[in-house]
Amino acid sequence: MTTDSTATVFGTEQIGRARYAVAAVFTVHGAVTGSFATRVPWIQDHASVGAGQLGLALAFPAIGASLAMPLASRVSHRFGSRSALRGLLALWTLALILPSLAPNLLTLCAALFVYGASAGMSDVAMNALGVEVENRLDRSIMSGLHGMWSVGALLGSAAGTVAAHLGADARLHHAAAALVLTALGLAACQRVLDLRSEPDEEPPPRFTLPPKSALVIGAVGFCAVFAEGASLDWSAVYLKDVLGGSAGVAAASTTAFALTMAVARIAGDKVVDRFGAVLTVRVGGVLATLGGLLVVLAPNVPLALCGFGLLGLGVAVVVPLAFAAAGRAGDNPSRAIAGVATITYTSGLVAPSAIGSLAEATSLLVSFGLVTVLAFGLVLGAGVLRAGDRTVAGGGTRTAPEKSRAES
Repeated sequence: MTTDSTATVFGTEQIGRARYAVAAVFTVHGAVTGSFATRVPWIQDHASVGAGQLGLALAFPAIGASLAMPLASRVSHRFGSRSALRGLLALWTLALILPSLAPNLLTLCAALFVYGASAGMSDVAMNALGVEVENRLDRSIMSGLHGMWSVGALLGSAAGTVAAHLGADARLHHAAAALVLTALGLAACQRVLDLRSEPDEEPPPRFTLPPKSALVIGAVGFCAVFAEGASLDWSAVYLKDVLGGSAGVAAASTTAFALTMAVARIAGDKVVDRFGAVLTVRVGGVLATLGGLLVVLAPNVPLALCGFGLLGLGVAVVVPLAFAAAGRAGDNPSRAIAGVATITYTSGLVAPSAIGSLAEATSLLVSFGLVTVLAFGLVLGAGVLRAGDRTVAGGGTRTAPEKSRAES
């Protein structure tokens, strides 16, 4: 059970402010990721690591996130949702500084472990608060929140691209970015909901296995993130090596894919409110499956680009809806969200290497055949997201969201 620090029921105006505040938090979180991604080549040179060693180091953010995410609910229980998010988000924004300081492989792995752990804990905290706001508004906002994360990632990567083009030292770039994003994040956290545990409520365990509900919901998220990660990391290679596209067109495919996902997520809430989570994901799975088939069967670059666009459009809203469903599926939303986040982070970790390994053993065509099969898994598994459905505009009804725990 949770209560607000000042009142049991939040006013409409306060909920509206909280919605925009948590959207700003998502944007800041995404901007850190975008800022880091653009300077990976500089970090690689500074740490004097080869491609294989860099690949090993880049596994540590996901490892750190997976291990630390279960701790987020305990931090929120101890300090309240607002203070917990404030501290965890500041830890994440400041952790941006660490990788660029690493002089060798060992320190780079350690820095990326901390970077990932802080990313994962703040990710769980902000998604839990997003679900709380969505519950009170009684309409979908999670897709839009994740869309704002994508916007933040694009803004961060744009600034990073400019810094890299100017030859700026990544240590100075990331220090400046970290300070700016920390200030913005702290300001945004002032307006988020402040949920606190009841005095007699038992604290959640430090480490625990995800609940069964999170496992089945996470399986759907796994399929979506695998397709997303494969497309983001391998679309350029596919267009260049399989279809003979130019390096410029191939590189542009990654940006186009990211933009497609961002736009789809921002617009996705209206679709979810109209048709419900299950139908939205099922139709998205159909689009993603058609996109995968188009990629595999395309005889030229333009058709393959359309296929990657359909893949991005089809999987865009799945992860936000998986978080929303997890937050309503049990008695401990933070624990369920942490479970789903762990599974999706794992998918993002294994997808690029799995595609590469399968391509080496067979071909990239076969690899994207696997992506297509997983995309079809969204069609089959969409029903597990029923906890995210709500009243349909125009009369029909689906499972209404549970009352917020703060109002119990």
